[in-house]
Amino acid sequence: MAHAAPRDYLAAAPGVSPDSPALLSDPAAIGLPPPASPPPSTDGGAGGAAGALDVSSRRIRREQMRLLLRSAPFIVGMVLLLWWVVCAIFGRLFVPYNPVNGSLLQFNLAPSGTHWFGTDSLGRDVLSRVIVGSREILIVSVLATVLGTALGTALGLVMGYFRGIVDNVVGRLVDAVLSLPVVIVALLFVAAVGPSARTLILVIGFVFALIIARTVRTAVLQERELDYIAAARLRDESGAHIMFVEILPNISAPILVEFTVRLGYAIFAIATLSFLGIGIQPPTPDWGADIAASYQYLAAGYWWETLFPALAIASLVVAVNLIADSIEAVVIR
Repeated sequence: MAHAAPRDYLAAAPGVSPDSPALLSDPAAIGLPPPASPPPSTDGGAGGAAGALDVSSRRIRREQMRLLLRSAPFIVGMVLLLWWVVCAIFGRLFVPYNPVNGSLLQFNLAPSGTHWFGTDSLGRDVLSRVIVGSREILIVSVLATVLGTALGTALGLVMGYFRGIVDNVVGRLVDAVLSLPVVIVALLFVAAVGPSARTLILVIGFVFALIIARTVRTAVLQERELDYIAAARLRDESGAHIMFVEILPNISAPILVEFTVRLGYAIFAIATLSFLGIGIQPPTPDWGADIAASYQYLAAGYWWETLFPALAIASLVVAVNLIADSIEAVVIR
């Protein structure tokens, strides 16, 4: 069957001129079907991709939480940690005796039904001091670790992203400070400003910031070479935006692990500094200070005054380490 030329076909439409402008806007005028609409997008464009990434991230987080909740070490660590958190918050409401005031008529009493953990050389109930003593060590250790993590993350981002002279100068400073033990750095701070909880927070946070900065720097060096960072540079994003919006969410896993690990170190460091007399000061109940005040009586047979505060320190440090190891095994795989 022969086909008409285009203009002959148009001429076949009654009342329509082949040169009419109406053809450009109304194809139906010549009997042609309207143009087909494009099929709806199934991926939603950029929004669909972002939604898919959000769904994937949520699925990964749910899977990680499921693995943590099935981990026996994590459960044991959380139970121990929650116990000490409850003691720190509500301890003064249920302790059997005043942890500060004692009786010289009841000093160095062995554990019994009246005093479950015995009394110390000043007649103070050891159980009450152990329970209430969790408050100061948890507050100081958490604040010091938060401070160190925040400063260390910012410092590590700057070192890893800008590199060059910034990385070299800050890196040499980090190496110089980390060459000294934490106790020596703390002694220098205490000599300058005096012993207090604030001093402990600042000195431990400062030292931990340098340690965490090195870990964050290593993670940033790996991320800065990936395609999404190159795309952010092509969009002319600022360095601060790239570091804190693009890179930071992708290195949150090692930062979380560092936080939990450093929390355990902070607890042990605070107890050590208090034992040396440059930490939390008497008469505030503190495990390290109580050990320092009572270990001299071990030879006389008063073992409970030292044992129970030491067990409290050990249980808290072990609890945090169990949680840190479980998180590291699940998050960094």
